[in-house]
Amino acid sequence: MTTSKTGFRVGTLVLVTLVAAMGGFLFGYDTAVINGANEYLKTHFELSELGKGLAGASAILGCIPGAMFAGFLSDRLGRRWVLFLSAVCYAASAVLSAIPNDFYQFLAARFLGGLGIGASSMVCPVYIAELAPRAWRGMLGSLFQLGIVVGIFLTLFVNARIQGLGDEIWNAAQGWRWMLGAETVPAVILLVLLFFVPESPRWLIQAGRESDARVILEQMSGPEEANAEIAAVQAMLGQEEGRFSELFAPRFRRPLVIAIVLMAASQFSGINAIMYYSTGIFKDAGVGITNAFAASVWIGLVNLVFTFIAIGLVDKAGRRPLLLVGLAVQVVALSAVGIMFQTGTQGIALLAPIVLYTGAFAMALGPIPWIVSSEIFPTKLRGRAMSVATFTIWTSCNIVVLAFPVLRDSPWVGPALTFWIFAGCSLAALLFVVWKMPETKGRSLEEIEQSWLSSE
Repeated sequence: MTTSKTGFRVGTLVLVTLVAAMGGFLFGYDTAVINGANEYLKTHFELSELGKGLAGASAILGCIPGAMFAGFLSDRLGRRWVLFLSAVCYAASAVLSAIPNDFYQFLAARFLGGLGIGASSMVCPVYIAELAPRAWRGMLGSLFQLGIVVGIFLTLFVNARIQGLGDEIWNAAQGWRWMLGAETVPAVILLVLLFFVPESPRWLIQAGRESDARVILEQMSGPEEANAEIAAVQAMLGQEEGRFSELFAPRFRRPLVIAIVLMAASQFSGINAIMYYSTGIFKDAGVGITNAFAASVWIGLVNLVFTFIAIGLVDKAGRRPLLLVGLAVQVVALSAVGIMFQTGTQGIALLAPIVLYTGAFAMALGPIPWIVSSEIFPTKLRGRAMSVATFTIWTSCNIVVLAFPVLRDSPWVGPALTFWIFAGCSLAALLFVVWKMPETKGRSLEEIEQSWLSSE
């Protein structure tokens, strides 16, 4: 098996990276696939608008408990086993949501998929952070976000391809089943990959399985590096108790606040208002329906391209500089969108600042909160701490998705003030990064943890 210049076994690293990327892909696919199926579900099950909303929200409702329980389970059972459970949830949800006898069975199947989304969104960043060499940790952590973006983007084409196989009657009877059932393929791929990747050595050490951890570390980086890694992890574990309450102790208060603020900011800056409602936003600005759909595709493409830029820069420029640049651009772009709505600017000109905002987000505030949150907590608490961070992002996501249409259509708020609120949240996040966030690039997880202890 090929070994890199750092001594890290490349083959194992590739497999671990594929697992993280596939976890992100399933996350993206599952959250986006319902958009193509919704209208056909409404016809097939004769749904009201409330029922249609439930169909769309059913998976999201499963994300929060999925994330919360996954943290506890990953600290008890291991990261790899929770990824297995996530993949099983994805596969079972794909099959069961394609063959329900009634609408309630469909909702239960989608809720099951939501459990998988919540669990994988918590475990994948932790798993890759604990296995990646420090010099590549940011880049490899970004691949989880890339998987999400690719999953969302490709779902547009999968749904369109299936939709084109028949007429409206066929789609209402069968097409939506294939859209949802197609998720079985990537879910099975993830299950197969998990048979060939190791458990996190850091988790094995804290679970008292040092010999198993040593085998993995020696295979990946050689005996000398393995000894140094084990000694560093054990030194830090001796200073940890592993109780959930420890997460709220003064020494870990700063990393907890950093994780919560970054996760919340990633949503309250308005990204999912754009991703969920971009077509409606452009229609409100006087863009024709055809151009509105085309503009939405451009936004998805920019999101994809700038995620690759983040992958290339996060371990070179660092987490903090990317956030500073990205958030500064977000403030300008979102303010410009608000000004355009306030002045009644019409037409496709609105696309420019929205694309600018999307690119800035994809380069910084999209991937970096996941990376940083998976880096800054101690080994014994990392799973449960990441659950708190993931709970924050899913709760914030729900608030934004539910509140945006109300704020946009409100006579007291309207679209201009709504986007200025998003700009204000981005500005607050920018100031927080300036004053409170350290750089984690190039540091081992144990060195990052030691920095919190040193600052007590």
